[in-house]
Amino acid sequence: MAKYCMGIDVGGTTVKMGLFTEEGKVLDKWEIPTRKEENGSFILPDITESLRRKWDEKSIAKEEVTGIGIGIPGPVMEDGTVLKCVNLGWGVFNVVEEVRKLTGIENVKAGNDANVAALGEVWQGGGKGYQNIIMITLGTGVGGGVILGGKILTGSKGAAGEIGHITVNYEEQDTCGCGKKGCLEQFASATGIVKEAKRLLKKSDKPSALRNLQHLSAKAIFDCAKEGDELSIELVEQLGKYLGLAASHIAAVVDPDAFVIGGGVSKAGEVLTSVIKKHYEKNVMFALQGKEFRLAELGNDAGIFGSAKMVLE
Repeated sequence: MAKYCMGIDVGGTTVKMGLFTEEGKVLDKWEIPTRKEENGSFILPDITESLRRKWDEKSIAKEEVTGIGIGIPGPVMEDGTVLKCVNLGWGVFNVVEEVRKLTGIENVKAGNDANVAALGEVWQGGGKGYQNIIMITLGTGVGGGVILGGKILTGSKGAAGEIGHITVNYEEQDTCGCGKKGCLEQFASATGIVKEAKRLLKKSDKPSALRNLQHLSAKAIFDCAKEGDELSIELVEQLGKYLGLAASHIAAVVDPDAFVIGGGVSKAGEVLTSVIKKHYEKNVMFALQGKEFRLAELGNDAGIFGSAKMVLE
């Protein structure tokens, strides 16, 4: 009898879903809208309905489903309790118990979406071949996931891996969304990179291709840096400094095999990983030098891969 596992990644706009073999081959993937009305009360029933339709379409019996994994955009305790999820309108409740009740499938696992994405990269992506990785996701914010011994490190309140809120600049006066000042997210997110570019352009009178752009973006800054634009190179160096410093602090605690860099900003490629590695080596103790810095490979599918992998643990 064939065995299948389901990977679900709940986002604020859409729910991504995947049907996998136990070996990690994706057989089908699809999306449904995230209905957040009435405090997100429709989300799990909608997921259940979509899964049932897919099982019917593929003639998959309930006994053939190894389990259902689900990634949530918020802190999730090891037992599946969600500690509020503002993006979805959810309060505190046990998502695992609810999905078990709705689907009749006993093997259900839930985790924070960034941690789950990290597990996906270890299973079938940029972290494949390693058991201990740190994933740093550079998008609108800065997220992270910690995988030790091939398993997600959850922490006591489900908030392990909040890498974006490591302090990297004690002089910063602006306040981060978390309430602190000087967080990595303020400098290394896509929005943070642009904010720093605007600051530098205002402060410096150096000529720069950035001054001619109608739309300033992290991608444009990297493109200009690759073309030799002095101000852009300075911005990329600063970004590498903050990310390398944060990575060195993380390594001192968990000693990973490698760092995997994902998110939209990671599309800059090797220019990004090499500058992070350079500043990491400057800041880390001798015994922790020589770590690999890899690019994530699964893109937006990392969450469904990681969710499916959770149920195989």
